[in-house]
Amino acid sequence: MKNLAGNDSFLDRIGLPSHLVWGYLGVLIFMMGDGLELAWISPYLVDEGLSVQQAAFLTTAYGVTIAIAAWFSGVLVEAIGPRKTMLLGLVMYVLGHSLFVGLAIPTLNYGLMIPTYAIRGFGYPLFAYSFLVWITYRTPQHQLGTAVGWFWFVFTGGLSVLGAYYSSWSIQQFGHIPTLWSALIWVFIGAFLAIVVNRDQFELEKRSDNSSKMKELLNGITIVKREPKVGIAGIVRIVNQASQYAFPLFLPIYLATQGVSTTVWLNIWGTIFISNIAFNLIFGYVGDKFGWRNTITWFGAVGCGVFTILLFYLPQLFAGNVFVVGVIGILWGACLAGFVPLSALTPSLVGDGDKGAAMSILNLGAGLCVFVGPALVALFYGLVNTQGMMWILGGLYFGAAILTRFLKVPTATENEYVEESTHSVV
Repeated sequence: MKNLAGNDSFLDRIGLPSHLVWGYLGVLIFMMGDGLELAWISPYLVDEGLSVQQAAFLTTAYGVTIAIAAWFSGVLVEAIGPRKTMLLGLVMYVLGHSLFVGLAIPTLNYGLMIPTYAIRGFGYPLFAYSFLVWITYRTPQHQLGTAVGWFWFVFTGGLSVLGAYYSSWSIQQFGHIPTLWSALIWVFIGAFLAIVVNRDQFELEKRSDNSSKMKELLNGITIVKREPKVGIAGIVRIVNQASQYAFPLFLPIYLATQGVSTTVWLNIWGTIFISNIAFNLIFGYVGDKFGWRNTITWFGAVGCGVFTILLFYLPQLFAGNVFVVGVIGILWGACLAGFVPLSALTPSLVGDGDKGAAMSILNLGAGLCVFVGPALVALFYGLVNTQGMMWILGGLYFGAAILTRFLKVPTATENEYVEESTHSVV
């Protein structure tokens, strides 16, 4: 498969592949529907009668299937193509969501909630991450960092921003259950735009039998042995968002002791991700100019490490100063986007036939961070408290910076030339 050459359209000039623009819009709307309940489903179910532990386990089961589907997304694209994989994601989402909202929630049948919500979890990774693989195949090398930056812009913008804002309005107007049902409208619209209206052609290599497709699936595992750098990239991807899922478990409690109320922190948390989606674009562009490894190392890993530690110490120096905490949080969220070029760098570590498998490992890392962050808190918080946790998370980022220096692309691509011209130190 060959990348499509760029043209002089406005969209291409800003790094958004014009031949895939309907796919980007579709992902934005699909993720808006998919993520509209994330901020309130657990407290809602607790209010309805579940225990906090039951709600937490429900979310954990959901995360398990997200991780599995994230891994399968890349290799399924190479086995059956992106459109069929995305359609499979839509079907899994609609099936799980309909059973979850239509049967499990009205009766508070916890035994039914677990499997139906878990089935729903297969949906968005198969849909969105398959489109990310599509982007990596069909975008010129010099534009790839910016193109994946646009992907994470629409992905996060739909999941964490538009979904939350729409949900806050819809719940007041219609209630919780109608809001959940309305998610189906948005995912259908998004899927129609990304799969049907998006006319870009993605040609699969001819395969003579099913055994060759099975080899593609196995390739998603064996690639780590054949290409250890891909495994390293997967580890860096886990570290990328581990703190995002760890912070909510203990950081608001600590900040409350420093004069920052939980309500104020939630507002800061929302602002952090507005900053994050903006810098998804910025660091995609920076990565194409400054070098993918350099951007991930210095802006992503080192930046996140520094601001993670400052989130512990500065609230002590400026007790109750919401502005200081907000600025540090926003800078941390911006640096979180510094990992965006990893989605361009990872498939460039391997040949064309292994790009889908490489992206599967990267997508698996995106799913596993949902577990790693809370697991670190469960294992160490009781021993080291907030200060120790912030140093552990910060240390992981600094370790990721070191690991990233090993991720050198094997061929003299245009991007590598840019990267080496910056006199980076390995």
